[in-house]
Amino acid sequence: MSIEVNKITKTFGKQKALDNISFHIKTGEIVGFLGPNGAGKTTMMKILTGIIPQTTGTALINNFNVVEDSMTIRKNIGYLPENNPQYDDMYVREYLTFVGGMYGLGKNSKEKVNEIIQQTGLDLEKHKKIGQLSKGYKQRVGLAQALIHNPDVLILDEPTSGLDPNQIIEIRNLISSAGKNKTVMLSTHIMQEVEAICDRIIIIHKGKIVADDTTQNIKNKITDKQQRIIVEFDKKVDTTEVRKATKAESVTTISENKIEFTAHENTDIRNAIMQYATSKNLTILSLVKHQKTLEEVFQELTTNIKQP
Repeated sequence: MSIEVNKITKTFGKQKALDNISFHIKTGEIVGFLGPNGAGKTTMMKILTGIIPQTTGTALINNFNVVEDSMTIRKNIGYLPENNPQYDDMYVREYLTFVGGMYGLGKNSKEKVNEIIQQTGLDLEKHKKIGQLSKGYKQRVGLAQALIHNPDVLILDEPTSGLDPNQIIEIRNLISSAGKNKTVMLSTHIMQEVEAICDRIIIIHKGKIVADDTTQNIKNKITDKQQRIIVEFDKKVDTTEVRKATKAESVTTISENKIEFTAHENTDIRNAIMQYATSKNLTILSLVKHQKTLEEVFQELTTNIKQP
């Protein structure tokens, strides 16, 4: 295992930020670490990177204890904190050379800096001061400093926060590329990003893990008691008549020719809808069975969970 967390608890005075958390992340996995603000995500990442100690429990990265082997751990991880602190008066190349020096790259420093500049798409900006860069390019610099020493593990806290859609896609692609031969743990509030690049999701709420599985498995576990089917016909239909014919629990008009059916989750009424359309000489232009989105699942898991 690249990351092993066993019964970690962290308290700040009377406040319990993490409550007996355990999870393992295998080598090569990209894992989304999700939760609402204040759930404990950043606290967990700071523990894994050796910035703060846990109160109880143990955490290992590549079998090294994050407390007892702190300096070794830092050589094995690349960390991009949420606020991405940098030296605005330093030039991009100068800054990355400085970071490479801290990691002891020595004679290989120049080669590694050139390599990481190309990898993160900073070639056109390498002679600019960091303070002159857009937020998107500053995030690239942040990723570059996290990757420059070729760590086994990447820990990224909100790597696309505040970026525009194009910048998000660019940073997402960089993370996906880097994750091909590394273990990546990232936190984000952008669910599309999670679905696009993560192999697995861990959801934390009030310091406890409430879900840990693949995206699809998590979505499948949280099911509606009712199924929703949205149908567009080529003509307007009588909602009272179609409800009676299909035995739907409810029928709601969305637009002139588009209606939403609801039925019990164990009752598939799609065949009845098709039969009704045939009997009335209607054409079905589209028929879509609604599936809960990751946003809906996340909201349900982080608002309806009762803490013991």
